[in-house]
Amino acid sequence: MAARRLFGFGTTAAFLGAGVGYYNYYGPGHRYAANDNFSYCEEEKKGTDTGIALSKNEFRAFKLRSTEQVTHNTKLYRFEFPSEDLKSGLTVASCLMARAQVDGKKVTRPYTPVSLNHQKGFIELLIKTYPKPGGVMSRHVDSLQAGDTLEMKGPFQKIEYKPNMKKKIGMIAGGTGITPMLQVIREILSNPEDTTEINLIFANQTERDIILRDELDALDYLYPNFNVFYTLDRAPRQWKNGTGFVSQEMIQEHISSPEDDVLVLVCGPKGFMNHVCGPKGPKYSQGPLKGLLEAGGFTEKQVYKF
Repeated sequence: MAARRLFGFGTTAAFLGAGVGYYNYYGPGHRYAANDNFSYCEEEKKGTDTGIALSKNEFRAFKLRSTEQVTHNTKLYRFEFPSEDLKSGLTVASCLMARAQVDGKKVTRPYTPVSLNHQKGFIELLIKTYPKPGGVMSRHVDSLQAGDTLEMKGPFQKIEYKPNMKKKIGMIAGGTGITPMLQVIREILSNPEDTTEINLIFANQTERDIILRDELDALDYLYPNFNVFYTLDRAPRQWKNGTGFVSQEMIQEHISSPEDDVLVLVCGPKGFMNHVCGPKGPKYSQGPLKGLLEAGGFTEKQVYKF
């Protein structure tokens, strides 16, 4: 999938359904699909706009049109709208809920879209499939055939982004926590008037786990205000990026200093969040800042936890 396809600013809507030691840092292995995507939605009750396919008030079923293999365990699913004139209604940064009947029970999971609002006719989900005993929703979607449906509801806005609201945007993503970052990256780089500097640290277990690496590398090459740094737990020989968990040194070198006009976005599994910034609070609140970012001198106003 070429960089132009995902980051063509309107051609693709992608989702990642996911995801000390691997269990704590990258989440509960493959046990709980419900927690694999940690960009939870704050639901809100609002009316439905004309020309919008999704609804915040009800689940709507959309047919699977096609499937495309992206990595060894990740596929791109295209779901079509009832009309080619309908848009998703997505905003930056927003998420939605997906619902399905699995083994006689309704399963609901949050996913974070990265498509622009003006994309018409379809929406695409980029979902990482996990084996049993977890991955309930991801395995269900993987079993769908063309013409089958998946229910969706939303979108629900997480944080509002405005052009040039900060001089720098730092991003620290673990595994499938890259999803909400893609929304913001796409929004900034699609606007020639937005000069915000984006610095991304993307942590994964192995090199082949890096989803959309070609696209991210292409953006790093094409846009002087976008920089990506990878770190791997199990790095191959001659690996030129980072090795091991995200560290204080990596943040200092590749993100920013807390003295800068910066906002740091963090998303990943629970163990990753605890390590970098501390867990979110109850009822979708941000919770106190902890972890590496607190130790590095950042304030709660400078950090947003997806």
